[in-house]
Amino acid sequence: MENQKMFKYANRKVEEYHLNTENVYSYWQETFKKFFRSKMATVLFVGVISLLLFTIFYTLFSKTDPYAKSKMIRDWNQPPSAAHWFGTDQLGRDIFARTWYGVKTSLLLSLTVGCIDMFFGVLAGLFWGYVRKADRFMTELYNIISNIPRTIILILLSYLLSPGFSTIVLGLCMTGWISVARFIRNKVFTIRDAEYNIASRSLGTKTRTIMFKNILPFLVSIIILETAITVPYTIGSEVFLGYIGLGLPQSTISLGTMVQAGISSFQAYPSQLMYPTLILSFITVSFYLLGNKLSDVSEPKNYE
Repeated sequence: MENQKMFKYANRKVEEYHLNTENVYSYWQETFKKFFRSKMATVLFVGVISLLLFTIFYTLFSKTDPYAKSKMIRDWNQPPSAAHWFGTDQLGRDIFARTWYGVKTSLLLSLTVGCIDMFFGVLAGLFWGYVRKADRFMTELYNIISNIPRTIILILLSYLLSPGFSTIVLGLCMTGWISVARFIRNKVFTIRDAEYNIASRSLGTKTRTIMFKNILPFLVSIIILETAITVPYTIGSEVFLGYIGLGLPQSTISLGTMVQAGISSFQAYPSQLMYPTLILSFITVSFYLLGNKLSDVSEPKNYE
């Protein structure tokens, strides 16, 4: 009875105990708030989104045929004008139209390679870094694959398969994922024996649960950075392969094939190389800077 006198009912409704969801912390909300506080990141983000939207809508609705050749010599190698904003090439084709079709192809190629590399690289890196028995096998596999030059693989594939989009994707992904896996492995190795992971193992938590619930969230910033770096690296590789004759065929419009064609006529007609190169540089630099900024603001250690 004495204990009952010490307490009394609050007479409050159940609804009053519900959480105020307006003040609940959101990791991604705070991440994007920090991201858009940077004026540079905001400008680059708007620029990249605008470029992507323009590329999509232009290639869908434009009536200009990027493959259309002209039999009239006066239409060849024309300088920029109102009719042809970037001029024409040695066959009278509109460079402005070809540039945006090339952006579409190069971005599709880089995003495809980036997604495949990151998907298999992250999974392999988690397995490699957390499962001790797999370390020796994965290390030997890494040494074998990393010591085979990517150019040699692409040369062999170009002889075995017809040059094309799928051949480039296969060649770049055969060696790209293992470097991502190695980087993820090193990060996983540093937090594998953290106290909370030891406690989870002691309580009988499954290995895949520890990998995907305990470890993977701490790698978000690293994955974002690696993905952002993979996109410009793939575009640069496609341009380099096109320059040495191992890239996409000339019948396929891409930034790599356009740069290759522009180099051959640069001294006489510099605009044929200048415009595709400027757009290529903007894409690669923007993805790199945006990836670095997003990686910094998404780092869990930066949150108190």
